[in-house]
Amino acid sequence: MSERLATGDTAPDFTLQDADGKPVSLADHRGRSTIVYFYPAALTPGCTKEACDFTDNLDVLAAAGYDVIGISPDKPEKLAKFREKESLQVTLASDPDRSVLTAYGAFGEKTMYGKTVTGVIRSTFVVDPDGRVAHAFYNVRATGHVAKLLRDLKV
Repeated sequence: MSERLATGDTAPDFTLQDADGKPVSLADHRGRSTIVYFYPAALTPGCTKEACDFTDNLDVLAAAGYDVIGISPDKPEKLAKFREKESLQVTLASDPDRSVLTAYGAFGEKTMYGKTVTGVIRSTFVVDPDGRVAHAFYNVRATGHVAKLLRDLKV
């Protein structure tokens, strides 16, 4: 099980491929607050709901100074299909070796349908302009999470 991050921790930097195979780095967002969210799999009902909610609120978040990056273990090709099928506007990044997921404590043991399994732990982090974790949310629900996040951030 990987270590969980807490408020005040330095957010692990990363460079991953986006849905178009281009690099996306947390360092590129220094100076702005960035919401980094981890989800198990593109094109699944819960992950689609969450990605659509982020897309629907992207303008509000951007106006409040937040960028949004969604990360899953899916390959860039699958992320591109996901983006096209659902008309997503959020930046989607691929972490096939799960190294970034692990660095954020978003990969490990979890309970699913009453069984303990190893997989992606749906999590969201708000990284401040200096690269520190301002908020860390683990085991979030796909439905209603973005609305709760907006309330918590007072956006």
